[in-house]
Amino acid sequence: MSPKMRVIGIVLVVLFTLMVFSGGGGQRQADPQGRVVLDVLNYTDLTVANAAAVQRQIWTTFLMDNPDVVIHREDLFNEPFHNKIEAYVAAGSIPDVMYVWPSGRSTSLHTQGLLRDLTPFIQRDGLAANFIPIAMDPSGISGGIMTMIPRSITASHAFYTNLEVLNAVGLQPARTYSELVAQVPILRAAGYETIIIPAQSNWVMQSTLFSMVAGRFCGEGWEADFLAGRRRFTDADFVAALDFMRRLFADGVITQANLGLDYGAGPGLFATNRSAYYIDGDWRVGAFITDAETGQALISPARQQQIRIGVFPDIDLPGVRINSSTSTILGVGWAMSNQIPAGSAREEAAWRLIRYLSSAEIIGLEVANGGIATPTRTDINFDTMQLEPIQMEMGRLGSTYTYGTTVIDGAFHSDVFNPINDGLFEIAMGTRTAQQVAQQIQQIFDQGRAAGRF
Repeated sequence: MSPKMRVIGIVLVVLFTLMVFSGGGGQRQADPQGRVVLDVLNYTDLTVANAAAVQRQIWTTFLMDNPDVVIHREDLFNEPFHNKIEAYVAAGSIPDVMYVWPSGRSTSLHTQGLLRDLTPFIQRDGLAANFIPIAMDPSGISGGIMTMIPRSITASHAFYTNLEVLNAVGLQPARTYSELVAQVPILRAAGYETIIIPAQSNWVMQSTLFSMVAGRFCGEGWEADFLAGRRRFTDADFVAALDFMRRLFADGVITQANLGLDYGAGPGLFATNRSAYYIDGDWRVGAFITDAETGQALISPARQQQIRIGVFPDIDLPGVRINSSTSTILGVGWAMSNQIPAGSAREEAAWRLIRYLSSAEIIGLEVANGGIATPTRTDINFDTMQLEPIQMEMGRLGSTYTYGTTVIDGAFHSDVFNPINDGLFEIAMGTRTAQQVAQQIQQIFDQGRAAGRF
Protein backbone atom coordinates (compact mmCIF):
# COMPACT_ATOMS: atom_id res chain seq x y z
CA MET A 1 0.00 0.00 0.00
CA SER A 2 1.40 3.41 -0.90
CA PRO A 3 1.90 6.01 1.88
CA LYS A 4 -0.82 8.17 0.30
CA MET A 5 -3.36 5.35 0.23
CA ARG A 6 -2.42 4.38 3.79
CA VAL A 7 -3.16 7.90 4.99
CA ILE A 8 -6.48 7.98 3.14
CA GLY A 9 -7.44 4.64 4.67
CA ILE A 10 -6.65 5.82 8.18
CA VAL A 11 -8.61 9.05 7.69
CA LEU A 12 -11.68 7.12 6.55
CA VAL A 13 -11.42 4.80 9.53
CA VAL A 14 -11.06 7.79 11.85
CA LEU A 15 -14.36 9.17 10.56
CA PHE A 16 -16.00 5.80 11.11
CA THR A 17 -14.53 5.57 14.59
CA LEU A 18 -15.86 8.98 15.54
CA MET A 19 -19.33 7.85 14.57
CA VAL A 20 -19.14 4.56 16.47
CA PHE A 21 -17.29 5.56 19.62
CA SER A 22 -18.53 8.95 20.76
CA GLY A 23 -17.74 9.85 24.32
CA GLY A 24 -14.40 8.02 24.64
CA GLY A 25 -13.90 6.43 28.03
CA GLY A 26 -16.98 7.93 29.61
CA GLN A 27 -20.36 6.31 30.09
CA ARG A 28 -21.52 4.08 27.26
CA GLN A 29 -25.14 3.43 26.45
CA ALA A 30 -26.48 1.13 29.17
CA ASP A 31 -27.45 -2.46 28.42
CA PRO A 32 -31.22 -2.96 28.89
CA GLN A 33 -30.52 -5.86 31.25
CA GLY A 34 -27.99 -3.91 33.27
CA ARG A 35 -24.99 -5.90 32.05
CA VAL A 36 -21.51 -4.43 31.60
CA VAL A 37 -20.71 -3.65 27.95
CA LEU A 38 -17.13 -4.08 26.72
CA ASP A 39 -15.83 -2.97 23.32
CA VAL A 40 -13.08 -5.37 22.20
CA LEU A 41 -10.67 -5.14 19.26
CA ASN A 42 -9.50 -8.65 18.38
CA TYR A 43 -6.70 -9.72 16.02
CA THR A 44 -7.30 -12.98 14.18
CA ASP A 45 -6.66 -14.58 10.81
CA LEU A 46 -9.81 -16.59 10.20
CA THR A 47 -8.27 -18.26 7.13
CA VAL A 48 -5.86 -20.25 9.34
CA ALA A 49 -6.76 -23.80 10.30
CA ASN A 50 -8.90 -24.03 13.47
CA ALA A 51 -8.97 -20.24 13.91
CA ALA A 52 -12.75 -19.90 13.56
CA ALA A 53 -13.43 -22.81 15.93
CA VAL A 54 -10.91 -21.53 18.49
CA GLN A 55 -12.40 -18.05 18.38
CA ARG A 56 -15.91 -19.42 18.91
CA GLN A 57 -14.74 -21.49 21.85
CA ILE A 58 -12.84 -18.63 23.47
CA TRP A 59 -15.60 -16.06 23.30
CA THR A 60 -18.57 -18.38 23.85
CA THR A 61 -16.99 -19.84 26.98
CA PHE A 62 -16.29 -16.43 28.48
CA LEU A 63 -19.81 -15.17 27.87
CA MET A 64 -21.33 -18.36 29.30
CA ASP A 65 -19.20 -18.00 32.44
CA ASN A 66 -19.80 -14.25 32.68
CA PRO A 67 -23.49 -13.61 31.99
CA ASP A 68 -23.19 -10.11 33.44
CA VAL A 69 -20.96 -9.01 30.53
CA VAL A 70 -21.81 -8.11 26.92
CA ILE A 71 -18.98 -7.97 24.38
CA HIS A 72 -19.04 -5.89 21.22
CA ARG A 73 -16.16 -7.50 19.34
CA GLU A 74 -14.40 -6.39 16.18
CA ASP A 75 -12.22 -8.98 14.40
CA LEU A 76 -9.46 -7.68 12.10
CA PHE A 77 -6.13 -8.94 10.75
CA ASN A 78 -2.87 -7.60 9.37
CA GLU A 79 -2.83 -3.98 8.08
CA PRO A 80 -6.59 -3.32 8.55
CA PHE A 81 -6.09 -4.05 12.25
CA HIS A 82 -3.13 -1.69 12.64
CA ASN A 83 -4.81 1.03 10.61
CA LYS A 84 -7.86 0.76 12.85
CA ILE A 85 -5.73 1.09 16.00
CA GLU A 86 -4.16 4.28 14.67
CA ALA A 87 -7.61 5.56 13.73
CA TYR A 88 -8.90 4.96 17.26
CA VAL A 89 -5.85 6.72 18.68
CA ALA A 90 -6.38 9.70 16.36
CA ALA A 91 -10.06 9.81 17.29
CA GLY A 92 -9.20 9.86 21.00
CA SER A 93 -11.52 6.96 21.78
CA ILE A 94 -10.15 3.42 21.98
CA PRO A 95 -11.85 0.07 22.75
CA ASP A 96 -11.97 -1.18 26.32
CA VAL A 97 -9.85 -4.27 25.65
CA MET A 98 -7.37 -4.62 22.79
CA TYR A 99 -4.91 -7.13 21.36
CA VAL A 100 -1.55 -5.35 21.44
CA TRP A 101 2.16 -5.72 20.80
CA PRO A 102 4.65 -4.84 23.56
CA SER A 103 6.15 -2.18 21.26
CA GLY A 104 6.46 -1.62 17.52
CA ARG A 105 3.03 -1.70 15.96
CA SER A 106 1.37 -0.65 19.24
CA THR A 107 3.83 2.08 20.18
CA SER A 108 1.30 4.92 19.99
CA LEU A 109 -0.95 3.19 22.52
CA HIS A 110 1.94 2.77 24.96
CA THR A 111 3.70 6.10 24.53
CA GLN A 112 0.53 8.20 24.68
CA GLY A 113 -0.49 6.67 27.99
CA LEU A 114 -3.69 5.16 26.60
CA LEU A 115 -3.32 1.78 28.36
CA ARG A 116 -3.92 0.90 32.00
CA ASP A 117 -1.06 -0.33 34.17
CA LEU A 118 -2.07 -3.91 34.99
CA THR A 119 0.43 -4.31 37.84
CA PRO A 120 -2.14 -3.91 40.67
CA PHE A 121 -4.40 -6.55 39.11
CA ILE A 122 -1.51 -8.94 38.46
CA GLN A 123 -0.32 -8.58 42.05
CA ARG A 124 -3.80 -8.90 43.50
CA ASP A 125 -4.47 -12.17 41.67
CA GLY A 126 -0.94 -13.61 41.93
CA LEU A 127 -0.53 -14.09 38.19
CA ALA A 128 3.25 -13.58 38.09
CA ALA A 129 3.82 -17.01 39.64
CA ASN A 130 2.53 -18.68 36.47
CA PHE A 131 4.70 -16.80 33.93
CA ILE A 132 8.37 -16.82 33.07
CA PRO A 133 10.11 -13.78 34.61
CA ILE A 134 10.73 -11.94 31.33
CA ALA A 135 6.98 -11.84 30.66
CA MET A 136 6.45 -9.97 33.92
CA ASP A 137 9.30 -7.51 33.38
CA PRO A 138 7.85 -4.14 32.26
CA SER A 139 11.22 -3.08 30.81
CA GLY A 140 10.37 -5.24 27.79
CA ILE A 141 7.23 -3.21 27.12
CA SER A 142 7.26 0.20 25.47
CA GLY A 143 7.16 2.88 28.16
CA GLY A 144 8.36 0.47 30.84
CA ILE A 145 4.84 -0.05 32.23
CA MET A 146 3.06 -3.40 32.60
CA THR A 147 0.24 -2.47 30.21
CA MET A 148 -0.11 -6.02 28.85
CA ILE A 149 0.77 -9.62 29.64
CA PRO A 150 2.90 -11.09 26.83
CA ARG A 151 1.58 -14.56 26.08
CA SER A 152 4.57 -15.85 24.13
CA ILE A 153 8.17 -15.39 23.12
CA THR A 154 8.10 -14.78 19.38
CA ALA A 155 10.74 -15.55 16.77
CA SER A 156 9.87 -13.20 13.94
CA HIS A 157 12.16 -15.19 11.62
CA ALA A 158 11.84 -18.92 11.04
CA PHE A 159 13.31 -20.80 8.08
CA TYR A 160 11.03 -23.59 6.87
CA THR A 161 12.67 -26.32 4.75
CA ASN A 162 10.78 -28.73 2.49
CA LEU A 163 12.72 -32.00 2.25
CA GLU A 164 10.33 -33.31 -0.41
CA VAL A 165 11.52 -30.64 -2.83
CA LEU A 166 15.17 -30.98 -1.92
CA ASN A 167 15.06 -34.77 -2.20
CA ALA A 168 13.41 -34.48 -5.62
CA VAL A 169 16.49 -32.71 -6.97
CA GLY A 170 19.09 -34.58 -4.91
CA LEU A 171 19.92 -31.75 -2.48
CA GLN A 172 20.40 -31.47 1.27
CA PRO A 173 19.37 -28.45 3.39
CA ALA A 174 21.80 -25.60 2.83
CA ARG A 175 24.11 -25.00 5.77
CA THR A 176 25.66 -21.77 4.46
CA TYR A 177 24.66 -18.95 2.18
CA SER A 178 27.16 -20.16 -0.43
CA GLU A 179 25.46 -23.56 -0.46
CA LEU A 180 22.09 -21.84 -0.79
CA VAL A 181 23.25 -19.86 -3.82
CA ALA A 182 24.63 -23.02 -5.41
CA GLN A 183 21.18 -24.62 -5.13
CA VAL A 184 19.41 -21.84 -7.06
CA PRO A 185 20.13 -23.06 -10.63
CA ILE A 186 19.40 -26.66 -9.72
CA LEU A 187 16.05 -25.82 -8.20
CA ARG A 188 15.18 -23.41 -11.01
CA ALA A 189 15.93 -26.01 -13.67
CA ALA A 190 13.44 -28.33 -11.97
CA GLY A 191 10.76 -25.62 -11.79
CA TYR A 192 11.14 -24.69 -8.12
CA GLU A 193 11.77 -21.38 -6.40
CA THR A 194 14.51 -21.36 -3.79
CA ILE A 195 12.81 -19.22 -1.12
CA ILE A 196 9.26 -17.94 -0.86
CA ILE A 197 8.58 -14.95 1.38
CA PRO A 198 5.11 -13.33 1.08
CA ALA A 199 6.51 -9.81 1.26
CA GLN A 200 3.75 -7.57 -0.12
CA SER A 201 2.56 -6.24 3.26
CA ASN A 202 4.65 -3.35 4.52
CA TRP A 203 6.09 -5.19 7.55
CA VAL A 204 7.01 -8.67 6.36
CA MET A 205 10.41 -8.02 4.79
CA GLN A 206 11.87 -6.04 7.68
CA SER A 207 10.31 -8.18 10.41
CA THR A 208 10.69 -11.77 9.22
CA LEU A 209 13.94 -11.47 7.25
CA PHE A 210 15.87 -8.22 7.60
CA SER A 211 15.63 -8.14 11.40
CA MET A 212 17.58 -11.41 11.43
CA VAL A 213 20.03 -10.14 8.79
CA ALA A 214 20.67 -6.86 10.63
CA GLY A 215 21.37 -8.80 13.82
CA ARG A 216 23.95 -10.96 12.12
CA PHE A 217 25.82 -8.01 10.62
CA CYS A 218 25.39 -5.56 13.51
CA GLY A 219 25.59 -7.97 16.47
CA GLU A 220 23.66 -8.53 19.68
CA GLY A 221 22.00 -5.48 21.18
CA TRP A 222 22.73 -3.36 18.11
CA GLU A 223 19.48 -1.43 18.44
CA ALA A 224 20.48 0.04 21.81
CA ASP A 225 23.56 1.66 20.29
CA PHE A 226 21.56 3.04 17.38
CA LEU A 227 18.82 4.42 19.62
CA ALA A 228 21.41 6.02 21.89
CA GLY A 229 23.21 7.63 18.94
CA ARG A 230 26.44 5.70 19.53
CA ARG A 231 26.12 4.10 16.10
CA ARG A 232 24.40 5.19 12.92
CA PHE A 233 22.39 3.59 10.12
CA THR A 234 25.09 4.79 7.74
CA ASP A 235 27.77 2.77 9.53
CA ALA A 236 29.44 0.06 7.46
CA ASP A 237 27.78 -2.87 9.26
CA PHE A 238 24.19 -1.69 8.73
CA VAL A 239 24.93 -0.75 5.11
CA ALA A 240 26.42 -4.23 4.63
CA ALA A 241 23.21 -5.76 6.02
CA LEU A 242 21.15 -3.75 3.54
CA ASP A 243 23.48 -4.73 0.71
CA PHE A 244 23.09 -8.40 1.63
CA MET A 245 19.38 -7.96 0.90
CA ARG A 246 20.35 -6.74 -2.58
CA ARG A 247 22.53 -9.80 -2.95
CA LEU A 248 19.67 -12.16 -2.09
CA PHE A 249 17.78 -10.90 -5.13
CA ALA A 250 20.83 -10.54 -7.38
CA ASP A 251 21.81 -14.15 -6.63
CA GLY A 252 18.27 -15.35 -7.37
CA VAL A 253 17.82 -16.77 -3.87
CA ILE A 254 14.65 -14.64 -3.65
CA THR A 255 12.89 -13.42 -6.79
CA GLN A 256 11.19 -10.06 -7.22
CA ALA A 257 7.87 -11.87 -7.63
CA ASN A 258 7.82 -12.21 -3.84
CA LEU A 259 7.47 -8.44 -3.49
CA GLY A 260 3.94 -8.72 -4.85
CA LEU A 261 3.01 -11.89 -2.98
CA ASP A 262 0.14 -11.43 -0.52
CA TYR A 263 0.88 -12.55 3.02
CA GLY A 264 -2.02 -14.97 3.01
CA ALA A 265 -0.81 -16.71 -0.15
CA GLY A 266 2.61 -17.76 1.13
CA PRO A 267 1.70 -20.88 3.13
CA GLY A 268 -0.37 -22.37 0.29
CA LEU A 269 2.46 -21.98 -2.21
CA PHE A 270 4.98 -23.59 0.13
CA ALA A 271 2.55 -26.39 0.96
CA THR A 272 2.18 -27.23 -2.74
CA ASN A 273 5.95 -27.59 -3.18
CA ARG A 274 6.55 -24.38 -5.10
CA SER A 275 9.80 -23.77 -3.22
CA ALA A 276 12.45 -25.52 -1.18
CA TYR A 277 12.38 -22.94 1.60
CA TYR A 278 9.90 -20.52 3.17
CA ILE A 279 10.49 -17.53 5.46
CA ASP A 280 7.90 -16.36 8.00
CA GLY A 281 7.45 -15.99 11.75
CA ASP A 282 7.08 -18.89 14.18
CA TRP A 283 3.36 -18.11 14.49
CA ARG A 284 2.77 -19.16 10.89
CA VAL A 285 3.03 -22.84 11.80
CA GLY A 286 -0.70 -22.70 12.51
CA ALA A 287 -1.40 -22.20 8.81
CA PHE A 288 -0.21 -25.69 7.93
CA ILE A 289 -1.95 -27.94 10.47
CA THR A 290 -5.22 -29.84 10.26
CA ASP A 291 -8.46 -27.92 10.62
CA ALA A 292 -10.55 -29.90 13.09
CA GLU A 293 -13.82 -28.91 11.41
CA THR A 294 -12.89 -29.89 7.86
CA GLY A 295 -10.25 -32.53 8.54
CA GLN A 296 -8.08 -30.83 5.93
CA ALA A 297 -4.55 -29.46 6.30
CA LEU A 298 -2.36 -27.43 3.97
CA ILE A 299 0.32 -30.00 4.77
CA SER A 300 -0.95 -33.37 5.98
CA PRO A 301 0.59 -34.79 9.17
CA ALA A 302 2.33 -37.44 7.06
CA ARG A 303 3.93 -34.81 4.79
CA GLN A 304 4.79 -32.64 7.79
CA GLN A 305 7.46 -35.22 8.59
CA GLN A 306 9.34 -33.77 5.61
CA ILE A 307 9.37 -30.20 6.98
CA ARG A 308 12.29 -28.89 9.01
CA ILE A 309 12.23 -25.56 10.86
CA GLY A 310 15.33 -23.66 11.88
CA VAL A 311 16.95 -20.34 11.03
CA PHE A 312 18.60 -18.92 7.94
CA PRO A 313 21.87 -20.67 6.99
CA ASP A 314 25.16 -19.20 8.17
CA ILE A 315 26.01 -16.12 6.12
CA ASP A 316 29.60 -16.91 5.10
CA LEU A 317 30.49 -13.42 3.95
CA PRO A 318 32.86 -10.72 5.25
CA GLY A 319 31.39 -8.36 7.82
CA VAL A 320 29.09 -10.82 9.58
CA ARG A 321 29.47 -10.57 13.37
CA ILE A 322 27.36 -13.54 14.43
CA ASN A 323 25.61 -16.50 12.87
CA SER A 324 23.28 -19.06 14.43
CA SER A 325 20.80 -16.31 15.31
CA THR A 326 17.25 -15.18 14.75
CA SER A 327 15.17 -12.14 15.67
CA THR A 328 13.10 -12.53 18.83
CA ILE A 329 10.73 -10.42 20.88
CA LEU A 330 8.15 -10.67 23.63
CA GLY A 331 4.89 -11.71 22.05
CA VAL A 332 1.48 -10.10 21.99
CA GLY A 333 -1.09 -9.88 24.73
CA TRP A 334 -4.20 -8.07 25.87
CA ALA A 335 -4.45 -4.53 27.22
CA MET A 336 -7.07 -2.36 28.93
CA SER A 337 -7.97 1.17 27.95
CA ASN A 338 -6.89 3.83 30.40
CA GLN A 339 -10.11 5.65 29.54
CA ILE A 340 -12.16 3.19 31.61
CA PRO A 341 -13.12 4.80 34.93
CA ALA A 342 -10.96 3.44 37.75
CA GLY A 343 -12.86 1.26 40.19
CA SER A 344 -15.82 0.87 37.84
CA ALA A 345 -17.68 -2.31 36.99
CA ARG A 346 -16.34 -1.95 33.45
CA GLU A 347 -12.77 -1.94 34.73
CA GLU A 348 -13.37 -5.11 36.72
CA ALA A 349 -15.06 -6.81 33.76
CA ALA A 350 -12.22 -5.78 31.44
CA TRP A 351 -9.64 -7.27 33.80
CA ARG A 352 -11.72 -10.42 34.14
CA LEU A 353 -11.60 -10.79 30.35
CA ILE A 354 -7.84 -10.10 30.14
CA ARG A 355 -7.14 -12.59 32.92
CA TYR A 356 -9.23 -15.19 31.09
CA LEU A 357 -7.51 -14.52 27.74
CA SER A 358 -4.14 -14.87 29.50
CA SER A 359 -5.08 -18.08 31.31
CA ALA A 360 -3.49 -21.52 30.93
CA GLU A 361 -6.79 -22.70 29.46
CA ILE A 362 -6.78 -20.22 26.59
CA ILE A 363 -3.03 -20.06 25.94
CA GLY A 364 -2.96 -23.86 26.02
CA LEU A 365 -5.83 -23.94 23.53
CA GLU A 366 -3.92 -21.67 21.18
CA VAL A 367 -0.72 -23.70 21.55
CA ALA A 368 -2.62 -26.89 20.69
CA ASN A 369 -4.13 -25.26 17.62
CA GLY A 370 -0.98 -23.60 16.29
CA GLY A 371 -1.70 -20.03 17.37
CA ILE A 372 1.21 -19.85 19.84
CA ALA A 373 4.55 -21.60 19.42
CA THR A 374 6.40 -20.69 22.66
CA PRO A 375 4.11 -19.72 25.55
CA THR A 376 5.23 -17.59 28.49
CA ARG A 377 3.01 -19.44 30.96
CA THR A 378 4.82 -22.13 32.92
CA ASP A 379 1.73 -24.23 33.68
CA ILE A 380 0.82 -25.35 30.15
CA ASN A 381 0.28 -29.13 30.05
CA PHE A 382 1.79 -30.23 26.75
CA ASP A 383 1.19 -33.90 27.59
CA THR A 384 -2.54 -33.47 27.01
CA MET A 385 -2.06 -32.02 23.52
CA GLN A 386 -2.07 -33.99 20.30
CA LEU A 387 0.43 -31.84 18.46
CA GLU A 388 1.13 -32.48 14.81
CA PRO A 389 4.68 -33.09 13.56
CA ILE A 390 5.18 -29.55 12.28
CA GLN A 391 4.12 -28.11 15.65
CA MET A 392 6.61 -30.35 17.45
CA GLU A 393 9.24 -29.30 14.92
CA MET A 394 8.51 -25.64 15.68
CA GLY A 395 8.84 -26.43 19.37
CA ARG A 396 12.47 -27.32 18.71
CA LEU A 397 13.22 -24.00 16.98
CA GLY A 398 14.89 -22.57 20.08
CA SER A 399 17.53 -25.30 19.99
CA THR A 400 18.59 -24.41 16.44
CA TYR A 401 20.12 -21.00 17.20
CA THR A 402 22.40 -19.43 19.79
CA TYR A 403 21.61 -15.70 19.68
CA GLY A 404 18.35 -13.77 19.79
CA THR A 405 18.56 -10.29 18.27
CA THR A 406 16.05 -7.47 18.01
CA VAL A 407 12.95 -7.28 15.84
CA ILE A 408 13.15 -3.93 14.06
CA ASP A 409 9.48 -3.02 14.34
CA GLY A 410 9.67 -3.85 18.02
CA ALA A 411 12.63 -1.58 18.74
CA PHE A 412 12.08 1.43 16.48
CA HIS A 413 9.28 3.89 15.80
CA SER A 414 7.08 3.35 12.76
CA ASP A 415 8.64 6.50 11.27
CA VAL A 416 11.80 4.39 11.04
CA PHE A 417 10.70 0.81 10.40
CA ASN A 418 8.21 1.65 7.65
CA PRO A 419 10.85 3.47 5.56
CA ILE A 420 13.25 0.58 6.20
CA ASN A 421 10.71 -1.80 4.71
CA ASP A 422 10.12 0.56 1.78
CA GLY A 423 13.88 0.84 1.29
CA LEU A 424 14.25 -2.93 1.19
CA PHE A 425 11.78 -3.00 -1.70
CA GLU A 426 13.75 -0.33 -3.53
CA ILE A 427 16.98 -2.24 -3.00
CA ALA A 428 15.36 -5.43 -4.25
CA MET A 429 14.10 -3.67 -7.38
CA GLY A 430 17.46 -2.01 -7.98
CA THR A 431 16.11 1.54 -7.85
CA ARG A 432 18.23 2.61 -4.85
CA THR A 433 21.50 1.46 -3.32
CA ALA A 434 22.05 0.26 0.22
CA GLN A 435 24.01 3.43 0.97
CA GLN A 436 21.19 5.66 -0.30
CA VAL A 437 18.61 3.84 1.80
CA ALA A 438 20.86 4.02 4.87
CA GLN A 439 21.31 7.76 4.44
CA GLN A 440 17.56 8.27 4.17
CA ILE A 441 16.88 6.20 7.29
CA GLN A 442 19.48 8.11 9.29
CA GLN A 443 18.00 11.42 8.13
CA ILE A 444 14.51 10.30 9.14
CA PHE A 445 15.84 9.10 12.49
CA ASP A 446 17.63 12.39 13.15
CA GLN A 447 14.55 14.43 12.21
CA GLY A 448 12.30 12.32 14.43
CA ARG A 449 14.70 12.60 17.35
CA ALA A 450 14.96 16.37 16.92
CA ALA A 451 11.15 16.65 16.85
CA GLY A 452 10.85 14.59 20.03
CA ARG A 453 8.89 11.74 18.41
CA PHE A 454 11.38 9.18 19.74
